[in-house]
Amino acid sequence: MHGSPPVPTTSCLPPQNFASLSPHYRTLSSSSSSLSLSFFFTFNLFSHIPKLGHIQIVSEAMNSDQLVHRTHHTHTHNEDLQDTPILESTPQNKPRNLSMNPIRYMLREQRFLFVLIGIAIATLFFTAFPLSNPELASSSLSSPLLHDPTRDSSFSSGSSVAPTRRVLLEGLESMNVGGKVPLGLKSKSQRIVVTGGAGFVGSHLVDRLIARGDSVIVIDNFFTGRKENLAHHFGNPKFELIRHDVVEPILLEVDQIYHLACPASPVHYKFNPVKTIKTNVVGTLNMLGLAKRVGARFLLTSTSEVYGDPLQHPQVETYWGNVNPIGVRSCYDEGKRTAETLSMDYHRGLGIEVRIARIFNTYGPRMCIDDGRVVSNFVAQALRKEPLTVYGDGKQTRSFQYVSDLVEGLMRLMEGNHVGPFNLGNPGEFTMLELAQVVQDTIDPNAKIEFRPNTEDDPHKRKPDISKAKELLGWEPTVSLRKGLPLMVTDFRQRIFGDAKDNIAAEAA
Repeated sequence: MHGSPPVPTTSCLPPQNFASLSPHYRTLSSSSSSLSLSFFFTFNLFSHIPKLGHIQIVSEAMNSDQLVHRTHHTHTHNEDLQDTPILESTPQNKPRNLSMNPIRYMLREQRFLFVLIGIAIATLFFTAFPLSNPELASSSLSSPLLHDPTRDSSFSSGSSVAPTRRVLLEGLESMNVGGKVPLGLKSKSQRIVVTGGAGFVGSHLVDRLIARGDSVIVIDNFFTGRKENLAHHFGNPKFELIRHDVVEPILLEVDQIYHLACPASPVHYKFNPVKTIKTNVVGTLNMLGLAKRVGARFLLTSTSEVYGDPLQHPQVETYWGNVNPIGVRSCYDEGKRTAETLSMDYHRGLGIEVRIARIFNTYGPRMCIDDGRVVSNFVAQALRKEPLTVYGDGKQTRSFQYVSDLVEGLMRLMEGNHVGPFNLGNPGEFTMLELAQVVQDTIDPNAKIEFRPNTEDDPHKRKPDISKAKELLGWEPTVSLRKGLPLMVTDFRQRIFGDAKDNIAAEAA
């Protein structure tokens, strides 16, 4: 009685009770996955294999080819065997006696092999006969929201149903998928990434998103963006700033992506045209890839430059444009056109939720002072007492919207149920000479105008038709040029001359 303590036996089901296991599997919900059922089936099957007690095998003698089976009723025959390790084979490594029942041997020695075989059989069974909810399957296939006629031909020879994400096709305005939530009544905060968020438009967008209660991640390489535009958010736990170029991939977990990253002024996008088109193409591909991986909604900020030098006036979204594909502005014009193409291909082919905005001329605080755009040029020149530079005869027309109107339009587009593209601009049309007159009236009535030769591929007319945005987004600009320009002048004066805040507040009053 000085040997090892007895090993308690484990109760088990006899082999004839295997058939009693099947009713348990008929109660499984039809919505369970096939792989989970496979592992569950295999685990329960082999947990009831008769264990025949806990068997301990000890070598009986140095030259013996027999195995001693010891249960908790068996004791050692001599004291010398007490130190013999359990399950130790004979020194000669002779094969065990296989004269026992072959079935018992297989169940006892090859249990792991049977587990693998069981998993394979169960997996093949549930793959060949998938369990699904017929009502759910029929409703999903019959839903027009998940039906894309462009895919019927491409998948007709293969699987009958293509994997589809949350596809929102244009023309389904009557269906409120997920519900359109008013901008000021969001039920929960979202995690949003804004590429180019340190720039002029991006920083104003970040302000609105933070004020709404969202968590915002800004990605910017600071080519044209400025940290000062976001300094007031430093220390906010809902704000993150990452110095990163969108030409390189990045992995984040977000709900929405506002893709604004790209130099937008002629001075900047002509500085490195190859980099500009890479940002538009490769950067957009990387952000669309991120949207695909995490299931995020993606908004592309395109441009009115996709219309080129338009032959149609005003420009509607269905107009294809008149663009020079090999001109000095093509890196930006064609880059944005390619970005729109990529976005729609991801939408149609992969079911990514995309939104496309075509932005017209925008002005406001935080614009780059010397970026070559006409409003910033005129304001900076008037403040510095320099002549206002007008290229050409000054009869070219542009439409100018204040930045807060644009941000409102972008947020409405992102939260809405329409893909676009949408023109976002102010339909108020001004010639360059009329704009110069407004700047003179606002800053310096004595400012002179200097005419210079026009630049290459400069559009003669630019005016958006915003009927679509009015109807589907309920959006239209509210800030006029004469009301918004003084706000921009105040910001420029502070940045150019470093005026004290109290002087700025006094002038604004």
